[in-house]
Amino acid sequence: MESSLLPFHKSTTQSRCFSSSPAIVEGDSDSDDDDERYMYEINNNPGNNQALGDLIRRGKSGTPSPWAVFDAWGAGNDVGENHHGQMSSDENFLLSDESVRIPERNECQDTNNEIASETDILKAYDKFLQQRSSVHFGYPYNLMYDHSELFEFMKYSINNLGDPYVTSNYSVHSRQFERAVIDFFARLWKADKDSYWGYVTTSGTEGNLHGILVARECHPDGILYTSNETHYSIFKAARYYRMDCRSIPTLPMGEINYDLLEKELSENRDKPAIINVNIGTTVKGAVDNLDRVLDILNRLEIPRERFHIHCDGALFALMMPFIDDAASVSFQKPIDSIAVSGHKMLGCPMPCGVTLSRKENVKKVEDHIEYLNSVDTTIMGSRNGQAALYMWYSLRKKGLEGIQKDVEHCIETAKYLRDTLSQAGVSCRLNDLSSTVVLERPVDDSFIKRWQLACEEDIAHVVVMPNVTRNKIDLFVHELLNSFQTHGRIKLAHPNSPLKLLESDAWDIAM
Repeated sequence: MESSLLPFHKSTTQSRCFSSSPAIVEGDSDSDDDDERYMYEINNNPGNNQALGDLIRRGKSGTPSPWAVFDAWGAGNDVGENHHGQMSSDENFLLSDESVRIPERNECQDTNNEIASETDILKAYDKFLQQRSSVHFGYPYNLMYDHSELFEFMKYSINNLGDPYVTSNYSVHSRQFERAVIDFFARLWKADKDSYWGYVTTSGTEGNLHGILVARECHPDGILYTSNETHYSIFKAARYYRMDCRSIPTLPMGEINYDLLEKELSENRDKPAIINVNIGTTVKGAVDNLDRVLDILNRLEIPRERFHIHCDGALFALMMPFIDDAASVSFQKPIDSIAVSGHKMLGCPMPCGVTLSRKENVKKVEDHIEYLNSVDTTIMGSRNGQAALYMWYSLRKKGLEGIQKDVEHCIETAKYLRDTLSQAGVSCRLNDLSSTVVLERPVDDSFIKRWQLACEEDIAHVVVMPNVTRNKIDLFVHELLNSFQTHGRIKLAHPNSPLKLLESDAWDIAM
């Protein structure tokens, strides 16, 4: 990509990379000068890891993965492609299926057969991960973490098999850390003491699978209602459990169409209602209004024992409690379960999450397993005890104040991205209470792959996470404009396409 196509102007409001990170604490009087010096060394000498290491050591553990924040690898601090850190053809071959396959025994014994060493393969893989992490924009992963203090525990087979509250005969576990994580989210979502049950999952999807399973066991003949912009895992749950599922159209900005939901509920009052409420939709970051859903149930006089509400809060369930104008997601309201991811807003190196349910409902799926000497209540049997440890560590290091700062950074930086795109003439939208910026889909697939954008029909989105900086946004917008100039702009997929709605007043009217 030629850097001369369009001028590149960095933001006049140069924020420090770590200004919103809870991991960086106030230091000595010369800390600002030191930060500027370290930042200069990192940005101008990509190979100088000493400056990076010094900056990380000056903060608490929990400081960011370096390749996620800085342009030291892959993206570079120059406009356009910077070939420093790019993969060579030899390195790409090392990561090919042919190279990484497990060789047959006779191949290993054949001295004439050249097989790449595991060391060379892993070295190339590390470089690949650094390069790809430096231009990560389209998926909601918080790369702002440092769990190096936990690395020594990777030598243990930590397995929380069975129920987190019932110790099994396998004693190499992290249940005490898991329960601490569950208790944190129970307090965050205002669940009464002793009224809740939960566990650390493999992802938000598992949390949804568990929440919908419990709902079906409580209401075997219930109908599942959810918007058509719901994450695919909810529809997967409906297929797995052979449930009657009603997909409700959405308003232009992505919230469920409340009038159509009410109509469906009214027409099926003979069956219990199982409702999935999206606390942030996958593509547009729209938050279904829980209070409006509850008002509908009240207006239709559907009694509490005839409805069950699951909240899919993969990303935003950890953000909403820290946003002043957001409606509360709370077990003080008649909801039954919430699922959240741990690798998204919180930030963990492995996919993980938490599901929280009312304890009385979970008894419907409970089964004692004698050879475990524990209770089967979870989707998985063996469960990754490392994930619970990593989530616990992140929560301890960040605390409520640290999460608050991360959320504020995401919301404000998302507004900066929206405004920068708008000023450049790019069609885009940002929902209230959201850090997901929806924009017109680039035509060039190589640009989409470079920035790892999530796309749907003629729109794409950027999810602003704690590791996304204004400088990185400036680079992204610059390259996007160059891509438009070289490859043109996308045409509407159809008359009512997402891009058409994005550009119309209907979005604003619906809000």
